[in-house]
Amino acid sequence: MSGIQLRANGERAVLVDGEGSAVTEPARLPLGADLTDALHEWAKVAAAVGRAEPGPGASHAVVSRRGLQLAGRVATSLGVNVLYVDPLSGAESMVEPLRLPPEERPPRPPLPPEPVPWPTGLAVTVASLVLTVVTVVTLAATLAETYSLLALASNIVVTAGLLPSLWLIHRQQIWRWVSYGVAVGLGLAWLALPFVLF
Repeated sequence: MSGIQLRANGERAVLVDGEGSAVTEPARLPLGADLTDALHEWAKVAAAVGRAEPGPGASHAVVSRRGLQLAGRVATSLGVNVLYVDPLSGAESMVEPLRLPPEERPPRPPLPPEPVPWPTGLAVTVASLVLTVVTVVTLAATLAETYSLLALASNIVVTAGLLPSLWLIHRQQIWRWVSYGVAVGLGLAWLALPFVLF
């Protein structure tokens, strides 16, 4: 992220990428709940002041000063320049992140958790499970017709070949569903092996 804009869209604060094309809710960025709430509160106050005082006044200055403070906090949290667009006057101000020594930097709050896509994830898991069982059992059955120990060897080779990959992807948000299905499928293929051999 090279730079963003802080704007008020009605009574909601929004962050816009440098080109002005992608609008993001502050809650989707690692800003923390306090800063996110403060941004939306500022946008609500700015909207109320804009309705109550059409012309420039003392309240306008307070809203602008608070917006600049929040832009500075956003810039420091994300480590990027923030173009602050005043919701009342339309004036633009560039705010740079505060450069603190590493030991004084506050820890970056974690990204908000994303919802778990259970229906889609389980469908992917079942599909990969069925594909794994059918493939491994078919391979073992075909090799067992030639020599029964080849079926056992094929299961060992397939399992040993897939386990490192499954371990690497089991924590990835999308690929974990595939790894679950393949792992269970390998287990079921091993359970089916005696029926293939005898």
